[in-house]
This record gives sequence, structure tokens and C-alpha cells, in this order.
Amino acid sequence: MKTLNIRETRALIGQLDQMVEQSGEVIVTKYGNPILRILPIQEVIKRPFHKELRAKMPILRTPSGKLIREDRNERSQPQIKEL
Repeated sequence: MKTLNIRETRALIGQLDQMVEQSGEVIVTKYGNPILRILPIQEVIKRPFHKELRAKMPILRTPSGKLIREDRNERSQPQIKEL
């Protein structure tokens, strides 16, 4: 971690990228108080494509439309409770 004040930062603006590469981050201070932290950009994690996710899912033997229809029919029938 490298610490610079405002004046140093202005003077070294062209070298900030190298400083961040070397030290990992640069802290900029104003009157001794930290006001800014310059960090390198982290690599974006690639998410899998939908095709890859679907390939991992098990194939249903019963079509989903039939399962939904059966579920709705069960819910629509009145429930009789025994005492």
C-alpha cells in the first residue's frame, strides 16, 4: 500500500497505474486524512450460459405442463376434514 498526499498525486498522475500494479492500492490523503483509495480492477467472474445449466439438469419423465395441471386440479378440489 502506497500513501500519497494531494500534491504528490497531482505530480505523479501519469505513474499512478504503475504504483497500483506494484503496491496493490494507493491511498490519497488531504491534510493527513485519507480521502481516496485507488484499487486495481478485479477480474469479472464469468457466469455459465443457460445452455450449460440446462445440460446439468435432469430430464423429467413427466412433462411439466402435466405436473402443473395435476397440482392445480388437486388444489381446486374441496378438502373434507374428518373429525
